[in-house]
Amino acid sequence: MRMMLKVSMPTDASNAAFEDGSLGKVLMGAIDRLKPEAAYFFPENGRRTALYFSDMKDEAQIPVVAEPFFHAVNADITLIPVMNADDVAKGIEEAAKSL
Repeated sequence: MRMMLKVSMPTDASNAAFEDGSLGKVLMGAIDRLKPEAAYFFPENGRRTALYFSDMKDEAQIPVVAEPFFHAVNADITLIPVMNADDVAKGIEEAAKSL
């Protein structure tokens, strides 16, 4: 299932990771692990934030995805199932059949 992973990093912890050189390794390491179709990085509410859009084959991947962020930068993590335009079109077509 396609998932959106939102990583919100507290400023103190991400500043420390920036200063010791590990922040880039954490963010790019996620790209290596997740192989996302897209990744975006931006400030939100005064915190460094990242969005990764990738496929998650099974729930057992949640710790693999989340733990590096918890340990490295004390991040808040949100995982949300998402659809692209093709998925929405297919879903609408299927839903219309059941009405």
